[in-house]
Amino acid sequence: MNFDEQELFKGKSFSSLLKDIYTTTKNKEKQINVLISELKPLVKNIGDATIIVPLIKDYLEIGVKNDEHLVKMAAVVQRAMTRQETGGGEFQLTDDEKQQLLDTMNDMDDVNEKQQEVVAAKKKLK
Repeated sequence: MNFDEQELFKGKSFSSLLKDIYTTTKNKEKQINVLISELKPLVKNIGDATIIVPLIKDYLEIGVKNDEHLVKMAAVVQRAMTRQETGGGEFQLTDDEKQQLLDTMNDMDDVNEKQQEVVAAKKKLK
């Protein structure tokens, strides 16, 4: 079986999972840039800054966490590829690696929820 077609869990191949993560990260990056550009003009004094700067900080943290997820994915893939190359067998993920992937996806859901909270707070400021 082709490495890219390896099914990690029902309906999700390895390549589609990586594509989803990459797409999500790129979308978040664009959203962060838009948010910062929209919030900058709202800072007119120190009082405004104490409200708006934490929102920007939260959004930046979301971006960092998304990048961390990509690194975790790459580490799992690298381990599985190394095992495949040294053992000469098929690409296989251990149960632990599959769980790591699922945990990473759950973490991404948490990050997405945090992002929605920040967006809601931003809307209240306008």
